[in-house]
Amino acid sequence: MLRRRRCEKPGQPSNICEHWHRRRSFLCETRAVADDYFGEQVAEHFDERYAHKAVPAVVDPMVAFIADLAGPSAALEFGVGTGRIALPLAQRGVPVHGIDLSEAMIARMRAKAGSDRVVATVGDFATTKVEGTFSVVYLVANTIMNLTTQDEQVECFRNAAAHLEPKGSFVIEVLVPRLQRLPPGETFQLFNVEPTHVGFDEYDIVRQGLTSHHYWIEGGAVDVNSPPFRYVWPSELDLMARLAGMTLRERWGGWEREPFTADSAKHVSVWERVATGPF
Repeated sequence: MLRRRRCEKPGQPSNICEHWHRRRSFLCETRAVADDYFGEQVAEHFDERYAHKAVPAVVDPMVAFIADLAGPSAALEFGVGTGRIALPLAQRGVPVHGIDLSEAMIARMRAKAGSDRVVATVGDFATTKVEGTFSVVYLVANTIMNLTTQDEQVECFRNAAAHLEPKGSFVIEVLVPRLQRLPPGETFQLFNVEPTHVGFDEYDIVRQGLTSHHYWIEGGAVDVNSPPFRYVWPSELDLMARLAGMTLRERWGGWEREPFTADSAKHVSVWERVATGPF
């Protein structure tokens, strides 16, 4: 699959080298990053369309959970987006650094009050490094699935471990794959029907893929967005953590530490860094 790549070296403007390459021989040394499916078209309406996920009843338990793990130290968010979690976490006095591939999403965060408390870096959170170490690295709202290969997800765990202090925590919130709800032979699963939004998931069982189709109906027009994901099982994430020198500390069915059961639609998992050195 043709991948989008960033070519600029640190300290150099992006226009000194070609932006796109169709071969693995690059004009400048760089790491591959995932395609940005959250550019200006998505960022423009993101906060409005997902306002229900930014209300205190949703955000407060998440922020409290992460702040408890951060303690007096700092936190790093993979996929910081428009700052839904990073901004209130910083308001609680936790130093926050965020990484996100989408410059448009970060720009929306920068326009909000209190954004000066959050340091943001544009890059692929599976590989991008920032200065310092953190007591907690966190990744919420299924964002681990934005990495569409197993290799990229493994690199994400290694990147988290590389940023963690000894005994630091890596936190992921992600859905439990809903394959049990698929009738035999079916690949589509409807998850939302509203006057302004229709959403359904398309599963690729062989490749462990999931394309989330969104149809936003506004002002007589339809805005279509279909980003690809890779769904991942809790046990698979545990193995990725072990490869990165981390071990599972706790797993819950939600941010208020609800028990994780066979009926849980998602899980909040915390892995602890137990080893040092490169992984």
